[in-house]
Amino acid sequence: MTAVVAQAALALTLAASAIAVTAAPAQAPAAPTYGPQLEGFTYPYPIQRFRFTSQQQALEMAYMDVPPKGEPNGRVAVLLHGKNFCGATWESTIQSLTGAGFRVIAPDQIGFCASSKPRGYQFSFAQLAANTHALLLSLNIPRATIIGHSIGGMLSLRYTLQYPQAVEQLVAVNPIGLEDWQGLGVPYATVDSLYQGELKTSFDSIKTYQQRYYYHGNWKPEYSRWVSMLAGLYAGPGRETFAWNQAQTTEMMFTQPVVHELDRIKVRTVLIIGQKDRTAPGATRASAELQQKLGDYPTLGRRAAQAIEGATLIELPERGHAPQMEAPEEFNAALLKGLGVSSN
Repeated sequence: MTAVVAQAALALTLAASAIAVTAAPAQAPAAPTYGPQLEGFTYPYPIQRFRFTSQQQALEMAYMDVPPKGEPNGRVAVLLHGKNFCGATWESTIQSLTGAGFRVIAPDQIGFCASSKPRGYQFSFAQLAANTHALLLSLNIPRATIIGHSIGGMLSLRYTLQYPQAVEQLVAVNPIGLEDWQGLGVPYATVDSLYQGELKTSFDSIKTYQQRYYYHGNWKPEYSRWVSMLAGLYAGPGRETFAWNQAQTTEMMFTQPVVHELDRIKVRTVLIIGQKDRTAPGATRASAELQQKLGDYPTLGRRAAQAIEGATLIELPERGHAPQMEAPEEFNAALLKGLGVSSN
């Protein structure tokens, strides 16, 4: 009798286990990991490499050089990416610009994406501008239209101040740095503390941040590609150096404001501002009262347009920090209008 009971109990246990295994939810596939220079991630156009020496070390600056489609208009557009972006994230914009006759250069800055990640490097907007200028001169491009987004928008402003004769036209898209966070009272964070925060970055944390600040709470499946691009670098074999470079550039962004020099910009300038943007890096370190005032892009955009002589302001009422990714057709139409050209 005992043996029969034991056999029955065993059968019930095995059956329950089988049901549990069958009912267990399938695990999500592991996020991809990419090499230190984003090896494994597919760019929309072939990557070339500008090899140069900076701060006593050999470096490689990855870039895409995309020829115009159809009739060339004789102009070159240079696309400068943001901190959580890469040259690849300009994919739709490149298509639009080349379709309008532009040659497009889309570099990855040193410390980002497919470019070198130097462990010891003094990051500054002036240095990144010098690197970009050297790249363009190596391609025999003495003058170009400079288009920058986010931290790339901040860089485009610095580039224009540093090399005004090399800028035919400036377009700044939701540029970071239209306010001086440190000057307004946001506490300083050391590179070491920023680095510890960077090491905690994951697909989920990137998505949460972007959904809140870039897409004002909305999310589309196509955004995940760009989250995976970044998460793959943070999870890959070069994660420590990449995280260190990201911490350095975050500190650079905080301590090197360009907003106080906007009145010195004299080239033809267009500001494209998504009105729902509330991005303000470091705002979480500020008081609750100050947090409510930071990242007010509708006000910041209008203030910047007033500071830059003759600037044109294009406001996108329903867009956030990355309008070129959130609403490509709307953004590209606004960009071409600002550049004074029409699509073919």
